[in-house]
Amino acid sequence: MFKGQPKGLFALALANTGERFGYYTMIAVFALFLRANFGLSAGTAGTIYSSFLMLVYFFPLIGGILADKFGFGKMVTTGILVMFAGYLLLSVPLGGGTVALVAMLAALLLIGFGTGLFKGNLQVMVGDLYNDPQYASKRDSGFSLFYMAINIGALFAPTAAIRIREWAMTLGFDGNAAYHFSFAVACVSLIVSIAIYYAFRSWFKHVEGGHAKGEKAQVVDTLTPEQTKKRMVALFLVFAVVIFFWMSFHQNGLTLTYFADEFTERSSSGIASMPFNVFNLVAVIAIVYALFSIFDKEASQKGKWIGVGVVALACAYLVWQYTRLSGSIEISAPIFQHFNPFYVVALTPVSMAIFGALAAKGKEPSAPRKIAYGMLVAAVAFGLMAFASIGLNTPAYQATVRGGVEETLVSPYWLITVYLILTFGELLLSPMGISFVSKVAPPKYKGMMMGMWFVATALGNFLVQVGGHLWGPLPLWVVWSVFLGVCVISAIFMFAMMKKLEAATE
Repeated sequence: MFKGQPKGLFALALANTGERFGYYTMIAVFALFLRANFGLSAGTAGTIYSSFLMLVYFFPLIGGILADKFGFGKMVTTGILVMFAGYLLLSVPLGGGTVALVAMLAALLLIGFGTGLFKGNLQVMVGDLYNDPQYASKRDSGFSLFYMAINIGALFAPTAAIRIREWAMTLGFDGNAAYHFSFAVACVSLIVSIAIYYAFRSWFKHVEGGHAKGEKAQVVDTLTPEQTKKRMVALFLVFAVVIFFWMSFHQNGLTLTYFADEFTERSSSGIASMPFNVFNLVAVIAIVYALFSIFDKEASQKGKWIGVGVVALACAYLVWQYTRLSGSIEISAPIFQHFNPFYVVALTPVSMAIFGALAAKGKEPSAPRKIAYGMLVAAVAFGLMAFASIGLNTPAYQATVRGGVEETLVSPYWLITVYLILTFGELLLSPMGISFVSKVAPPKYKGMMMGMWFVATALGNFLVQVGGHLWGPLPLWVVWSVFLGVCVISAIFMFAMMKKLEAATE
């Protein structure tokens, strides 16, 4: 899985992991913070939340345009500095008045712009590592590994957000002020991120781009105008579809978090409680990777025995954790957000093994076809949510009976299963989409097209607020059916355009 990859991939992936850990620590509690600190309605909080997500994914277009002129490396460094300023401002507890609201919005603008300079350009650099013919066949698997690294940071973020907030409250801070300590984690993570970037810069400096002052950037582009047009059309067709995937997928931070907070059992006990401890999930990840090492035909005998040892230790740790269980544990809504990154990290080698086996037989689906399948899988997830919500109160009524006998709650395993299915869809769509853009984008527009990928994501994120506005008097199964329908229609469109999409990669 890791063999044959350029070493620059691992340096860039780790730099991104640090930044993503801070971002997801903040985002894990952000929607709940908006409602608790400012007293906002679900719809208004959803509008601010989705608008912020839109900024985070819109600004990479500007970042890509600037990088095409000044170089990717310069924009990555500048982005980290701007993000740091934004997170620092967000970390200051200013209360719930107008000044605090204005300061928060200014912080969100800085974080969004800084992310725009950093995120897309780092991924362009990753893609350019595979322009070397010796690595070209590893592009898709490389982006899968890169995506997995992002989610390692995201895996620990919800636990960090909850624990740091609890720690702040033990120091005497009220619940709202304590949220700001979770936001401060991002500042520390960015310091780690930029330290990694510069410590290993020699591994990827050749793909940073840029040129001397007054000198035009040299871009080799051998495509004909017709080829360029064909590729641009294919890219924009993909962009149109991913808008609706992210509109649905990023309900994980809004309506799915509302569902976790309002409609999911708030405690768990016994073996059922073990997945809510992030270190138990890390043990499961260790078992998965060790098993791949054991059954890898190319692994050395020593490597296989190390794998056996890791499996034994991880299993012993899980048994020990089980013997320590007593009573029930409280389930906090943000903790559900660690399941998606857990599944990404755990399932990435499985996904790579499946597609590697298909590739060996000449049957691996194209990137556009994987994206279409991803939309169908997301539809299944929301179909399951609709089924699980039949018979539950509406959110508006649930708010009036919270804690009473008329409250309707479901097992947390409905959400855990939905996150599993959504992750399958994400693994088919997101890393494959980024890989597709890096491969198909005409060289002279590469930064801009990676930016457009994020603009499509931004539009999808802006539409996330639809879920917030639906949250209220409507039956829950209707809310989830909206996203089910959007995903199905998008998949049908994708399959209808498949010939044009696959022709662009020829």
